Formats: sequence, C-alpha cells, structure tokens
Amino acid sequence: MKCDILTLFPEMVAPVLNQSMLKRAQGKGLLDVRVYDLRDFTVDGQADDLPYGGGPGMVLKPEPIFSAVEQIQAAQGPARLILPSPQGPVFNPKMAEAFSKEERRLLFICGHYEGIDARVTLGLAPEEVSVGDYILTGGELAALIMIDAATRLIPGVLGDPDSVQEESFAASLLEYPHYTRPNPFRGMAVPEVLVSGNHAAIRRWRRQQAILSTATKRPDLLGHAILTCEEQEGINRDHRKGDWQ
Repeated sequence: MKCDILTLFPEMVAPVLNQSMLKRAQGKGLLDVRVYDLRDFTVDGQADDLPYGGGPGMVLKPEPIFSAVEQIQAAQGPARLILPSPQGPVFNPKMAEAFSKEERRLLFICGHYEGIDARVTLGLAPEEVSVGDYILTGGELAALIMIDAATRLIPGVLGDPDSVQEESFAASLLEYPHYTRPNPFRGMAVPEVLVSGNHAAIRRWRRQQAILSTATKRPDLLGHAILTCEEQEGINRDHRKGDWQ
C-alpha cells in the first residue's frame, strides 16, 4: 500500500509512522508512506489566510493544495485523493479493506484550523471520509487511523494472519475477551475453559462470548452477523447470561 500525507505539521505524523506495526510494514516493503509539508508548495510560505465573510480562525488556501496534489501525482502517478472530514461517510472495515488493496497511491489531504477552502473539494473532488462524529484539531490523526487500519489487513504485516479474522468487526461481531498470566489476579480467575486444553470448547466459548459482547454493547452490529439458529435462539432467550451452549 502506498500513501502520501499532505500536512502543515509533518512532525505530527512522523512519530506514529516510525513505531510498531507501521514501522515494520514499511521495513518489509509492504507500506510506503511519504509525508509532504504543505508550506513547501506555497509561493510566500503562507498556507492559510482569513476567511471571506469574517469569522474566527484561519482557512487553508487552495493554491498550495492544488499545486501539491498536481506535483505529487506528476511525480508518483495517479492518486486516490482522501480528505479526512466530519462531513464524509464514516470510515469502516470495508473502506479499510478497499484502501489496503488500492493500486493507486492514497493521497491524504489533511485540513487544519477552521478547514480548507471549498474550491479544493470542488476542483479536486477528493473523497471525504470521517472517523467519527467529533472534531479533531486537524486531519493528520484521522489519516493515521485510516492508514493503520488498512495496513494491518495487508497480508504479511501481522505475525499471525488468523488474528485479523478474529478481531472485532471482522465478522460483524466484537472480539471475545482475552486473558493472560497471572491466574488468578486480585481474586479474579481466568475462565476454566481457557485452561482446560479443550480446543473445541475454547472455540465455542470464544464464539459465544463474541456474540454476547456484541449483543450487549453493540446490538446494531448483529443484523450484519451470520448466526446459526441456535445462536440466535440463545440471544433471544437471554443474551445477558451468555450461558447457552
């Protein structure tokens, strides 16, 4: 996966890109991220200005953004333009999967301050994508969220390929609870089934707990999950107990 991040604050994204999974993915050649300072594409070093019509804050100017996008695409080839924005559809697992398989470069245009001149969306027509119904200081964190979520879906990035299939939302279900040593801890014991050595029982317990957690915390997801008749009956009977077998 190849990504470009256009931002006023390159120092915001560099520490995240150089840590953990994202760093390993780049080291393996599975992820290529290039960060561009928007100020490098300005004529006078000024990337923002006061809004027409008055009001608080500053607005990013259109000229450096157009110039940056045009120069980046001229050098790197056609890109899929992504504008992190609360006005777009909410980022989801299907988008993450699509991003992970995108053959073009993903060019993230990161807004800041009060926003971006509207002529950027009119003239460049980037895809607006939201990471939730809240406002961030800028688009940098949202871009990193999307890059991180997509990167972990690239084959070879994670040490255990099965872990992607078991994670929350992989099958429209939240993930089952995890435990590790010590056992017990402050009077709280690990469920006996997990130390039983019975792998069939463990798989059944984990499936039940995933369904129970989803039914309790995110029931809206169950409509998209593929459940057996027995599992659906268990939810209908009493999804809060989670003791159906």
